[in-house]
Amino acid sequence: METIEQKKSTRTNRQLEIIRRIQVNIPFNMLVQKEWLELFLGMSLNPEIGLDAAALDNFSSDDFAHIASGFKKRGCTITLHAPFLDLSPGSPDPKVREITRLRYNQLIDTISIFTPLSIVCHSGYDDDRYSFCKDSWMGYCIETLTWLGDEIHQRGSRMMLENVYETHPDDLIAVLKYLNPDHTRCCLDIGHLTVFGKSPLGVWISSIGPYVGQFHLHDNHGARDNHIGLGEGCIDFKPVFDFIQSMKSRPILTLEPHKKEDFAASLSYLEQCIF
Repeated sequence: METIEQKKSTRTNRQLEIIRRIQVNIPFNMLVQKEWLELFLGMSLNPEIGLDAAALDNFSSDDFAHIASGFKKRGCTITLHAPFLDLSPGSPDPKVREITRLRYNQLIDTISIFTPLSIVCHSGYDDDRYSFCKDSWMGYCIETLTWLGDEIHQRGSRMMLENVYETHPDDLIAVLKYLNPDHTRCCLDIGHLTVFGKSPLGVWISSIGPYVGQFHLHDNHGARDNHIGLGEGCIDFKPVFDFIQSMKSRPILTLEPHKKEDFAASLSYLEQCIF
């Protein structure tokens, strides 16, 4: 089997430059496994570390610091992905919002350890579930995320609000326009808007583009959120890359592959199409 060092020697300088300029998503629960940690550190990949409830409950500050130090020693940048499963910052139920804030407070406690460039969060809005109480849901969401964005900013990072089930960019703009742009930007997830969105990609880019500070890049065939490699599905990324090239400040770019081969495909795609 080819070693990490042998693999590194076969990569082009162009690929190595791409690796230095992107983040790669991985859950903390995977990153602590020897195979994945050695892979990320051996390739000096910049991680976007997912901190879910299990990671926040089952690992200590020392555990987080141990992982963070390995990347910092290699000069890697770190971004974080906040917990999101079953959380609802806009829930009309105060107990649900209380649990949501509890998880966010656990996340906040890790910022000084990881010193992330950004922290990706979900608003959690889903029109199929919340349209009947949309006004109150949005009000509570804005209140919760204003607090969270301020807390993250005070600790030297920036919140990135990601689209998931939002069908139109206006569903996310309805929150973003009330948040401090110095504290919070948008993480535009191209795979999610392809599967769940009902507006074309061009409409998303033209509408929400001024808010964008980060992209999540993965492909699919339009029916399921597969997280396959770039170029392996149906998404035309050219409008995305054209927009990135036009931006005054270069956004954070994060790959979200679910398999090693999807990462390899995405790396080759980026080498040909953007860098």
